[in-house]
Amino acid sequence: MPIESNVLNNGALNPNSLMWFRNDLRLGDNPALNAACEYAGVHGGKVRAVYLVTPKQWQHHHVAPMQIDFIRRHLELLARSLGALGIPLDVLYGQVFDDTAALLVDYVNEHQIGAIFAGKEPEINEQRRDNALIASGLNLTLLQQDCLLAPGAVLNLSGDMYKVFTPFSKKWKQIAASMQILPVPVPAPVGSAITQIAPIVFDCPMRSSEAWQAGEGAAKRILERFLNQNVAEYQVLRDFPAEEGTSRLSPYLALGIISPKQCVAAILQRFPEALVDYTSPAKTWLNELMWREFYRHLLVAFPRLSMGHNFNALGDGIKWRNDKAEFNAWCEGRTGYPLVDAAMRQLNQTGWMHNRLRMLVASFLTKHLLIDWRWGEQYFRQQLIDGDLAANNGGWQWSAGTGCDAQPYFRVFSPLSQSAKFDSDCEFIKRFVPELSEVSNKAIHEIKCSAAYEAAKVDLFAPPELEGKSATYPAPIVEHSFARKRAIEVLSALKKG
Repeated sequence: MPIESNVLNNGALNPNSLMWFRNDLRLGDNPALNAACEYAGVHGGKVRAVYLVTPKQWQHHHVAPMQIDFIRRHLELLARSLGALGIPLDVLYGQVFDDTAALLVDYVNEHQIGAIFAGKEPEINEQRRDNALIASGLNLTLLQQDCLLAPGAVLNLSGDMYKVFTPFSKKWKQIAASMQILPVPVPAPVGSAITQIAPIVFDCPMRSSEAWQAGEGAAKRILERFLNQNVAEYQVLRDFPAEEGTSRLSPYLALGIISPKQCVAAILQRFPEALVDYTSPAKTWLNELMWREFYRHLLVAFPRLSMGHNFNALGDGIKWRNDKAEFNAWCEGRTGYPLVDAAMRQLNQTGWMHNRLRMLVASFLTKHLLIDWRWGEQYFRQQLIDGDLAANNGGWQWSAGTGCDAQPYFRVFSPLSQSAKFDSDCEFIKRFVPELSEVSNKAIHEIKCSAAYEAAKVDLFAPPELEGKSATYPAPIVEHSFARKRAIEVLSALKKG
């Protein structure tokens, strides 16, 4: 399809601009939106905005139905906010990324668009899509707004991407401390307010996300409340799933409803020393933001990560068991380990899981059950409201021992030790595993397999003895010490020669 609208008959560029929203559903700190407004202002044109819906691509990328609903709700609010600036938001419907070119060409021709602006994305399919669009002749300008420091900006002395987080974080802080971290303001209105906003409807499977507040304003309020009330205790409380100790900002960061620059700027407003003082109350949460950037930088530096490859090529030699029945038991929260099951039921019921529990259940799947981390990564992506390839891939490969700066293959979490340490009164466990509500906390933390199983050391076993255990709660799927020994043997494929 011809691209005709970029240039007028007199050879000048068309004055109108287009903001293409992707995972940056915000007005504040959105350089691409500001660039679109500036372009139209300079050329005396108008600004429009689009969002492309591609249900089959979402399905291919295993995007959770709850996250899709969250996107839809945010788009409705975004449309109103843009309308107040005089910018109409149109939703274009395709199926896959390959439909993007035709949709955009038709749109720029119809509305005489001279330039398109969008935020860069780190994933390989998204990069290939954008490169193809630029090669086709579309005047597409991509701006970095997904990370505080752009991928490729934090390199070692050899000019390579860091493969260990600690030196990356030190360099990241050093660079960030030398910058003025000022979020880009919301642009001024560019036209008359648009008051008639049509409802946004997606024709694809969705699951209600109503438990999460929608909108840029909600994200800012959550950030403010966290920094005012919880950030100083985050280092301790973040490990206890029954506590409201985490920021709960991950769904908003995943969709770009709030930016990392806005988060860091808000930290520095309250804790100006946070980037240089290792005793700052904000250091632990700042560290989490740096892990997010680390994984995104890795995705750009090593595109194979977007394609499901082990970061550590030695991981290709692991002989995964991949037992489908055991995988289903893990997915459904029927492993017989109460904290693992409570965590998986939290995921299935709410679309979110506490961070420490993500590490626990990932370790359990890959090490106790020896199931390929990619199975777990995909299942998480299909459920999580905060689904994000970089963080999801990074976390799963870290847990499996196959990733960059990963947990050692011989470190295997004990589910019972974890529950005794981080949910000692079983408040979280009993909230999500009600079958155990009448069981003593001591019994829950000391579940054991039968003596016959202990002697045989095989995968089949008799139910354990559990005081007051409901008949509906399963026996442990595997005994811990046996599973640990087996995992170390199998995962020794990761041992450096």
